[in-house]
Amino acid sequence: MGSFNHYVLVKFKDGVAVEELIQGLEKMVSGIDQVKSFEWGKDIESHDMLRQGFTHAFLMTFNGKEEFNAFQTHPNHVEFSGVFSPAIEKIVVLDFPSNLVKAPA
Repeated sequence: MGSFNHYVLVKFKDGVAVEELIQGLEKMVSGIDQVKSFEWGKDIESHDMLRQGFTHAFLMTFNGKEEFNAFQTHPNHVEFSGVFSPAIEKIVVLDFPSNLVKAPA
């Protein structure tokens, strides 16, 4: 089996210190060996109608589903979820194995 991805789209509640949350997320991810890669971004191009209120996307990649399962129960992840979850107004989470069509150059 190839890579396994954890993809999260978020709309944060008004008044949330998003930058602080993202710094905490980066720190949490850096301390969990099962996370192969992590990237995130804030939407700057989509029309409001297409975005449906979501503003941030987060993508974590794992070497397989077993690594993802270990991440889900890792104490650092469980602890950070208690901080991250109350800050969210809307969320979509997709967990899926990759089907690589074109490898990075």
